[in-house]
Amino acid sequence: MKRRNFIKQLGSASALTMASGLVLPTLETNAKKHITILHTNDTHSHIEPFKPTHNRNPNRGGVARRATLIDQVRRENKNTLLLDAGDIFQGTPYFNYFGGELEFKLMSMLKYDVATIGNHDFDNSIEGLYKQLPNAKFDFVSANYDFKNTVLDTHVKPYKIIIKDGVKIGIFGLGVELEGLVGKKMYKETKYLDPVTVSQDITTKLKTVEKCDLIICLSHLGYYYKNNPDKISDLNLAKITKNIDLIIGGHTHTFLPKPTLVKNLDDKNILVNQVGAYGVHLGRIDFYFDENKNKTDSGTTILV
Repeated sequence: MKRRNFIKQLGSASALTMASGLVLPTLETNAKKHITILHTNDTHSHIEPFKPTHNRNPNRGGVARRATLIDQVRRENKNTLLLDAGDIFQGTPYFNYFGGELEFKLMSMLKYDVATIGNHDFDNSIEGLYKQLPNAKFDFVSANYDFKNTVLDTHVKPYKIIIKDGVKIGIFGLGVELEGLVGKKMYKETKYLDPVTVSQDITTKLKTVEKCDLIICLSHLGYYYKNNPDKISDLNLAKITKNIDLIIGGHTHTFLPKPTLVKNLDDKNILVNQVGAYGVHLGRIDFYFDENKNKTDSGTTILV
C-alpha cells in the first residue's frame, strides 16, 4: 500500500471513531479488579427445597436452585470463589443413608473451592469423614485442629492460597472446641488449638511471607454468644486480631442480611458474615482492587 493511501485510510478510520463515539484503548486504565466471594454454612445435608407448607422456610433452599444462582454469578464475574464454613453433614435422611457421599458429590458438582470442618462433620466419626474425602473435589482447611495422630493427617491443610486475576487470596479455617460438644470417640486424637494464637500466626505468614492481597477466615466458631460474651466467637476474633479481611462464619446459624463491620486490633475494618443455615441463603461479598491493590467491598445475602 502506498504511503499516501495508508495515511488517507487512517484518517478516515479516525474520523469514523470520533463520529461513532468509540474510544480506542490506551495504555492507561483505572479499571478495578473484581473478586466475588460466594459462601454457605451449616447446610446440614439439606439437598431438596423445604416443602411449601414448611412453617419457617416454605419452598426455599435446595442444591439445584443454589447451583443456578452460582452459575449466574460466575457468568457475571469469572473471578468468583465458592466457600463453605462447615457443618455440611447431619440433618436429613440423606446423611443417614449415604453418610455424606451425596453432600460432597453435589458440592463438587457446584465446584466449591474450599471448605472448613464443623462439629457435625464428625457425626459419622473421623473415619466416616475420611471415607468420604475422595468424593470432595475441593480442599478442606483447618488451622486449629491438629490431626497429626488421626486418619485426616495431611488431608486437611491449615490454609490454601488461590490467585484470581493476579489477586492473591489466602484462606484458612478455624473450628469450634470439640470437647463437650462431640463425643471423644468421634474425633479421636484430634487436638484443639487456641484459635486466636493460631490466627495471629497464620495471618502474619499469609500477609508478610505469602504476600496475600486478601485474607479470608472460614470459621466454625460461632458469630457471638450473648450468654457468654467472652467466649471466642467471630466478633471477638475480629476485634483481637489483625490482617484478616473477611470472616465467613458458621455454627450458630446466625442470619445476617449483610456483613457486620468490625474494627480489628489495628483499627481497620473487617467484614464478618454468616447466612443462617440449611442452604436457604447464599452469601455474596464483592471486593474491588485498584492498581495499587487498595480494596473496597460490598456484601449482600441472596435468598435461595
